[in-house]
Amino acid sequence: MIIDFGDLEATKRYKIMSQSVTPRPIAWIVTESRDKIINIAPFSYFTPLSSNPAVVIVSIGHKQDGTEKDTLKNILETKKATICFVNEKHLSKMEKSSEALKYNESEAEKFNISTKIIIEEYPPIIDEVESAFFCNFYQKVELEGKTIPIILEVKAFYFRDDIYNENLDITLSNIGRVGKNYAKIIKVKNG
Repeated sequence: MIIDFGDLEATKRYKIMSQSVTPRPIAWIVTESRDKIINIAPFSYFTPLSSNPAVVIVSIGHKQDGTEKDTLKNILETKKATICFVNEKHLSKMEKSSEALKYNESEAEKFNISTKIIIEEYPPIIDEVESAFFCNFYQKVELEGKTIPIILEVKAFYFRDDIYNENLDITLSNIGRVGKNYAKIIKVKNG
């Protein structure tokens, strides 16, 4: 079967893409407003784009009323974001953090998601995550439609001391999206 995307409504294109490109990593993005209100939201339209420069891309939609999502607004205003990678331990809180809140409400407070500052000039990480990227705004990509692709430059990487070796081989237990479901990434040892 061949499906012409030009003939398909946006929701059906989304369904096909989100169920075909799997597993999709989840960017659990922490931003801060100018008033230092912490915003935490998950995005599964996220992927590395290049390692030189070290950049990732994430597509951020709009709220149902058409206004910018808080994550997008904060990134465009402050030019900073911290991307945490979700593991099984955080799955429930990550799902709760996808709930739409008012701009001046913090998911960290409402859903009891503890955070800690690792690098002063960046938003905090989610407490007990295995890894995180500290990013600067790099570029906004203009596309038709309701999502805004944002390119973020990774300036620093955090990972727990117990998940890597001297060769920087990192063993993570990230969760990814597979359609509407989640899957744990399993590392297979050679030999």
